[in-house]
Amino acid sequence: MYTQERTAMSNLVVGGPVAVNSYDNAIVAALVENRPVMLVHAFNGGFLRPAELKDSVHDKGVKLSTALDPATKEAQGHLWYITPAGFFGQRPLYFLESAAGQVPIKPPAAGQTAAGRGDDGVPKPQRRRVTVHQKAPEVTADTVQVGLPDKVGDLWRGKNGAPEDTQLWVVTVTPWGGITFVPITHPDAILGFKDHAVAADSEVRVTYNWGGDFTGTVINTFYPRLPNEWSVPYHHVFT
Repeated sequence: MYTQERTAMSNLVVGGPVAVNSYDNAIVAALVENRPVMLVHAFNGGFLRPAELKDSVHDKGVKLSTALDPATKEAQGHLWYITPAGFFGQRPLYFLESAAGQVPIKPPAAGQTAAGRGDDGVPKPQRRRVTVHQKAPEVTADTVQVGLPDKVGDLWRGKNGAPEDTQLWVVTVTPWGGITFVPITHPDAILGFKDHAVAADSEVRVTYNWGGDFTGTVINTFYPRLPNEWSVPYHHVFT
């Protein structure tokens, strides 16, 4: 007999020591179903968006917005895909891809095979990814860019000839129901904000993880939310 309750998935572990249960619908949708989500900050309820929404711009970063304007919503600048990208030891790795400016791939001609097909056989669109600067977090300038692997600057292209390594993230579910992002190129760092200032239009940076583990701190925590859950309150009180 079916009910309106979701089936419990108590052993679904994504990238960390905390199991995802049936109530983390947006986390399951993002990491398992590969549905786009809003990444809402735990502290002030703002959401991450690319600084530039157009698909032709690859040298701009990410910022935190506290108001969802029509232009951003129309361009899907409030939505992100957390796309599976292999493993780091036993930890799954992901790309953090923007839905803004994605370019659909033309289907192949008859008799030809398209690269990058999804599970449903449809070619995956080109999406700009959040890419980490090789010298982050030591540098104080921009440490992230949103762009395609062959379009971002030289120091965002990866090390040792691997163009993807600066775009790979360990996504960890925190004990308080959010997620954090740790770049594999800098495992002692975490996705945070310039000067640790979580305000409107704060610029995203890769900063040192003073929390000391993969769960980070509240200032580096994001709550995935499906687009229809935008009105859900995000402020959590720790007791």
